[in-house]
Amino acid sequence: MSVVTAEPPVPDEARAAREVYRDVLVELLGEDERYVCLDSDTGLFSATSWGEGARRYLNLGIAEQNLMGVAAGLARSGRIPFVNTMATFAATRALEAVKLDIAWNDLPVRIVATHGGLSAGHLGSTHHALEDLAVMRMLPNMTVLVPADGPATESLVRAGAERPGPVYLRLGRGATPSLAPGAEPLRIGVAQSLRRGSDVTLIATGPHPVLTAVETAEELARDGIDVAVLNMHTVKPLDREAIVAAATGTRGIVTVEEHWAAGGLGSAVAEVVADLGAACPVRRVAVADRFAAGTGGHRHLLARNGISGATVTEHVRRLLA
Repeated sequence: MSVVTAEPPVPDEARAAREVYRDVLVELLGEDERYVCLDSDTGLFSATSWGEGARRYLNLGIAEQNLMGVAAGLARSGRIPFVNTMATFAATRALEAVKLDIAWNDLPVRIVATHGGLSAGHLGSTHHALEDLAVMRMLPNMTVLVPADGPATESLVRAGAERPGPVYLRLGRGATPSLAPGAEPLRIGVAQSLRRGSDVTLIATGPHPVLTAVETAEELARDGIDVAVLNMHTVKPLDREAIVAAATGTRGIVTVEEHWAAGGLGSAVAEVVADLGAACPVRRVAVADRFAAGTGGHRHLLARNGISGATVTEHVRRLLA
C-alpha cells in the first residue's frame, strides 16, 4: 500500500468549506430558534462558541442511523436540523434512515456531509465517498448541492437552509482555493457559467474538479481551443436547460467529478443528453470502477485516479479529432 502525505500548499486566504459552513451555522442558530445542529462527534464544533444557539447543539455520538432518525423527528416537530457526519457514512451506513425517515416524508433535514470524494485519503478506502452523489440524487425529494469553494459554501448553506424538503450538502475536508471573483451568483438548480466557449463544454462539480476544469480550459485556449466551463454546484435538481444548450451549442461535453463514473454527475448529464436525442458525445472524467486503493494526500489521490487536467485535455482533443 502506498502512502503519500505531502500536499502542495494552498493560498493563505483559502479556507476549508467545512469551516465556512460551521461559522455560517453558528450565525443561523443565533438568528432563528428553528435551527438545530446534530453532530456525530465529528470534532468540527469542539471549540465553537455557540452563543444564543448553544442549547440547540446536540452531539449524539458516532451513531449515524440514529442521528438521521432524531433529525427526522425534530423536523416533523417544526425544527430545521443540520446533521453533521462524513459523506460515506451518510450515504451508506445511514442510508435506510435517510431514505425512509427523511426523504420519504419530505422533511427539511439538512445533511451536511464532510470528507466528500477522496478528501479523507489519509484514512484509506473505508472513508472515501465515491458513491454519495449517485445515492442521494436517486432519492425523491432530495436536493443535492456541491459547493466549489468557501464563498459558494456560505451561499448554498444559506440558500439551502430555507429550501423545502431535505438537502444533501457535500463538502471536502481541507482548504481549497477560491474561484476567481466576478462569477455569476449561485442559484440552486442553475449551473454557474465560469467560461464561455464554442468547441467543447466542461461540466464539473466540487472544488478540485471545477478548478481543474477552469485551469484546463485556459490552457487549451492557448492552443486555439474554445472551451466553455459550467460549475454544476446543484446535482439535483439538475440544470437541464444548461446541459441542452451545451449539447446543441458545442461539439461535445466532458464531465469532471470526484466520484465513481457510475451514477454521479456524468451519468446525470448523459441521461439528459440521451433524453434529448442529440448527437452529442459525453465523456466522463471520474474514478474508474474500482476502489481507490492506498492512502495519501487528497490531490495525490485525485491525480492517481485520473481526476486531472491531463485527462480532461485528452478527452477534449479526442472529441475534436
